[in-house]
Amino acid sequence: MIDRRPLLRALYDAAVAAAHPSTILAPHLRPAPKGRVICLAAGKGAGAMAAAAERHYLDTLKLAPERLLGIATTRHGYGVPTRRIRVVEAGHPVPDEAGLKGAADTLALAGEAGPDDLLLVLLTGGGSANWIAPVDGISFAQKQAVNKALLRSGAPIGEMNTVRKHLSRIKGGRLARAGKNAAEIVTLAISDVPHDDPSAIASGPTVPDPTTLADARAIVAKYKLAIDEAVRRALDDPANESCKPADAAFARAHFELIARPKQSLDAAVKLARESGYETIDLGADLEGEAREVAADHAKLALQARAQGKRVAILSGGELTVTVRGNGRGGPNQEYALALASLLKDTAGISALAGDTDGADGGAGHPTDPAGALIDAATFAKMKAQGLKPQAYLDNNDATTFFEATGDLLMPGPTLTNVNDIRVILVD
Repeated sequence: MIDRRPLLRALYDAAVAAAHPSTILAPHLRPAPKGRVICLAAGKGAGAMAAAAERHYLDTLKLAPERLLGIATTRHGYGVPTRRIRVVEAGHPVPDEAGLKGAADTLALAGEAGPDDLLLVLLTGGGSANWIAPVDGISFAQKQAVNKALLRSGAPIGEMNTVRKHLSRIKGGRLARAGKNAAEIVTLAISDVPHDDPSAIASGPTVPDPTTLADARAIVAKYKLAIDEAVRRALDDPANESCKPADAAFARAHFELIARPKQSLDAAVKLARESGYETIDLGADLEGEAREVAADHAKLALQARAQGKRVAILSGGELTVTVRGNGRGGPNQEYALALASLLKDTAGISALAGDTDGADGGAGHPTDPAGALIDAATFAKMKAQGLKPQAYLDNNDATTFFEATGDLLMPGPTLTNVNDIRVILVD
């Protein structure tokens, strides 16, 4: 059988390249203002976006170095060298003290923006965890506990961010409120959320928030989250309501998406077609439980195989895992493991599932896997080693399974984030 792994990896790489800050940011940057460019960035691509902004203003526009400053808060291991914009590496998916300090410094710098200054906010996925600024009455430990509970609940990212926004001094439009004296607030964002909702990207620090405290309380109840009494009081406090459209903070604020999951999925679809495959594009906004989505996609693959078709089944979006075991892994690895269980007796099918940020679940280390691949070699190793996929699924332990088969996807930090890319090739 022909090895499809090089093609699978090429499809993943094409999706990542379509959203990389080094190539997509510069055309969207504004002219230099009368005063300073104050750059505030957050997320897994924050360092790369800050470096691209520096090249544009310092090298292309020849802005005096003292007129450019800022802070970029990114995930540990995702920093890049910069000249004027300070890079802070912080915790993700669980916030840490570095993120707490980075958010405080970011709010303070936004507050220093004057009527001649451009406040340039650069956002990628991961900003919600990187910028951690608990509301009054909530400790850092209590905010961490809420994040951990949300991550284990299986709640979609939009619902997680609804709760986060109402426990934060920076999310839900509050950063725009802090920088309201700037000549202009320009936010350029790389979307990592289904349907590209600006209020969900990094929990919408510079845009109005359509969700309410009541919505946040309903989500806590829906998932039966165990939260501290202080958190419960904070979600009952009207002072913690997020910023709404009429807020004066948005009078000079502008938001623009510069990359979205669909662009990356389109790049992978194009390459699959060029490689001779009929394509089934399931869209860039898929949500749902990883193993359940995998079951639906396995049916499509088996149907195509039975019909003798040469098909590439591609999808994006952000799946979730309801954690019931104590294993390791993330949604992409769990999706791939579920596929392996369902397709193990079928020849001619290979697949990849990976997060475009380079990390899928994990402990927040830059060496965490991005996902996994499966093909006939995987099935052979499963049989030779007596591996039972369902047992690993029951324990949410996809990482251990794919360590045994040697099938983890390990690209390292990609410095961007436009959600997941999943491909099933049927030959």
